Amino acid sequence: MFTQKPIASVSVVIPIFNEEESLPELMRRTQAACDELERDYEIILIDDGSRDSSPELIQQVANDKQSHFVALLLNRNYGQHAAIMAGFEEAKGDLVITLDADLQNPPEEIPRLVAKADEGYDVIGTVRRRRKDSMFRRLPSAIINGGVRRATGVQMSDYGCMLRAYRRHIIDAMLQCHERSTFIPILANSFARNTTEIDVDHAEREHGESKYNFMRLINLMFDLVTCMTTTPLRLLSIVGSAIAGLGFLFAIILLLLRLLHGPQWAGDGVFTLFAVLFIFVGAQFIGMGLLGEYIGRMYNDVRARPRYFVQQIIRKGQTFSPTSEDEKSS
Repeated sequence: MFTQKPIASVSVVIPIFNEEESLPELMRRTQAACDELERDYEIILIDDGSRDSSPELIQQVANDKQSHFVALLLNRNYGQHAAIMAGFEEAKGDLVITLDADLQNPPEEIPRLVAKADEGYDVIGTVRRRRKDSMFRRLPSAIINGGVRRATGVQMSDYGCMLRAYRRHIIDAMLQCHERSTFIPILANSFARNTTEIDVDHAEREHGESKYNFMRLINLMFDLVTCMTTTPLRLLSIVGSAIAGLGFLFAIILLLLRLLHGPQWAGDGVFTLFAVLFIFVGAQFIGMGLLGEYIGRMYNDVRARPRYFVQQIIRKGQTFSPTSEDEKSS
């Protein structure tokens, strides 16, 4: 195993969006888990434009001068992965751990991630045991995980679990990437030499409801496909060639059947021609949609707008706003 720098400090990055009910328990359990590490640590809470009392709660806990909590307030909702990248910008630790705020992944697993990182791994992923989510969530997740493994060649089982650990050089590498659509687990694996996974517990969500509705899951799927590979564009040419070949073969078969059985055998061929037309029209729309996704992302990258804007940071009772240079680096 490649020799790694010892881990002297740990940063825990937690994105928060409308989690006022779970926040007190989250902060208590996360701090208790970090106290077991017997090394320096910080817990960075990023408010991703919450509309409940979450911002006030994290500001209150970060205002204590002896607090291990750091509060980052974004000016609006940018999404989970953008909020985590904002947390990475502020993280100081040699090892950075990401954690969801809904307590479905127990904070008590943090010491196990740190222990695994001590063995020399760059990225430590997790696999949810006895997952408590509905079939509506598990089935798309299984499809996405399989597709990601094939596209990236990195054999990790559960890309959807955000409880993960990254060494400092992986964080620094990710911060140098400025694409607008970022799926952090895939991006991290593209820089990692040694990766591994551990099994972790998974609990039912006690408060509120999942922030990933059907449309957010669809958006996530498109982000995954278009941020990690250009394979769909290559597949368009292959699929288009296959459809053209099948269309030509089908035309010959239709001609032979018409000669042998006459035009009455299939409604003078009208329905068959409609079926062929629909296949071609559907293929064109799929191709235009995928092409539009890539062009749209190119447009967003050319505009070079910040992925997020940090409105306020509170660390050990001190409140300050990011400088213009910090905003540019976002």
